[in-house]
Amino acid sequence: MNVTDPIADMLTRIRNASRARHAEVLVPASKLKTQMARILVDEGFIASYEETKNGPESYLKVTLKYVDGKVPVVSGLKRISKPGLRVYAGKTEIPRVLGGLGVVILSTSKGIMTGAQAHKAQLGGEVDLTYSGARYSGPAGAACPRRCGFDRSGPG
Repeated sequence: MNVTDPIADMLTRIRNASRARHAEVLVPASKLKTQMARILVDEGFIASYEETKNGPESYLKVTLKYVDGKVPVVSGLKRISKPGLRVYAGKTEIPRVLGGLGVVILSTSKGIMTGAQAHKAQLGGEVDLTYSGARYSGPAGAACPRRCGFDRSGPG
């Protein structure tokens, strides 16, 4: 199958699998997708990933993460820079998602990294995707250790 935007395809597969409550999803692998999966694991959006070979083709097996086994952690993944409209940000123009509670993933000259890492390294680059969903998945009723205000005890 010919895909014009493989990153958007990967994000759509992850979103669809999490909404259907699948435990894992297979995504065609590439170096870029592997680096993005590494960042998603480091930031706590997915449980794990591993690269598997099926003949000449390689795939990423992405294991999804759920809060209390029901609510998908992945909910707010959004592709920003697209093949028809590339979006770049200088080192001082890196967007903040939800006032710093979300994560932006950039493609820089030093590789794929989060917006915070790029800001620290004084780098700009292509804004690949943003994530604005709830990230903390600690024990029920506990507040986020980063003091972000996310409380799993429920609304109100």
